[in-house]
Amino acid sequence: MATSTPTRGAHGSKPDRRAPKAISPGRQAWRSRLWRFDDKASPYAYIAPFFLVFGAFGLYPLIYTGWIALHKVEMTNLDQMEWVGWENFSTILQDSEFWTAVSNTFIIGVISTVPQLLVALGLAHLLNYKLRASTFWRTIILTPYATSVASAALVFALVFRVDGGLLNWLLSFVGLDGIDWASGHWTSKIAIAVIVIWRWTGYNALIYLAAMQAVPSDLYEAASIDGASRWQQFRNVTIPALRPTILFTIVISTIGSMQLFGEPLLLEGGANGAQGGSEHQYETLSIYLYNYGWNLLHLGPAAAVAWAMLALLLLIAAINWLVGRVTRKSAA
Repeated sequence: MATSTPTRGAHGSKPDRRAPKAISPGRQAWRSRLWRFDDKASPYAYIAPFFLVFGAFGLYPLIYTGWIALHKVEMTNLDQMEWVGWENFSTILQDSEFWTAVSNTFIIGVISTVPQLLVALGLAHLLNYKLRASTFWRTIILTPYATSVASAALVFALVFRVDGGLLNWLLSFVGLDGIDWASGHWTSKIAIAVIVIWRWTGYNALIYLAAMQAVPSDLYEAASIDGASRWQQFRNVTIPALRPTILFTIVISTIGSMQLFGEPLLLEGGANGAQGGSEHQYETLSIYLYNYGWNLLHLGPAAAVAWAMLALLLLIAAINWLVGRVTRKSAA
């Protein structure tokens, strides 16, 4: 019986059956286009979730709030919107209570931010040295930040009570009369500033500590060889190295001071907090917005206040940026 034999090549060798098949030019061009598309589109696909979330929960509410600010909208009837243009902005800008809230917000922000950052810088400087149980001290410092604003405000409301408050009880031991902290124009602002300082000092101290530990030790060794004391090292080495971090904490603290809500709302245990005090002595912009939106049920002016707060934040951020730029140029 005859059997067939495989065809051999020119030199008698068997053909290589494992050789790849030739790819047609059309298919090769399609693969090349697919690879180029993947190379260009993949980075956008990776970052797309962030922009989708930001668009849904950040950009859209911002734009919709601006749209509401141009209409007359009541909380009791959200389906009816009447176009009023800039009338809501004109209403709040002509309201003396709005400017009182701006002044209160600015004053509370200054008297809480400046001491807070100075104390945080000092604590970070102490923690930067080798201490026993350093992890324990860092945890203790961060504990107030982990406390909710409602808990902190209610506890300090008991501390600043005019009758039976802890602080007035301590003042009685040195022969001083009790102070009605919440009713005074300055004492109420100081009380709110104390709550803010207590909550946020440890947070900023750990930020400063992380920045201090990134400063090269060679700079301190060179300064020590030149005879610089610890205070001189702190002033001439640490502070210049921490300048970007300090600017960052100033911006973050400024934004936080513009959004103060829980502390003034609960300063008197919620009694007069929704109005910012009996004479609006500690009413902040957030409380002013809350009054328009939830007490008066006027969403249009409330949205206008929100956009006014955004404009103030952008203005403060621009000032901080200019100050930082001038500082960097002078340092260079």
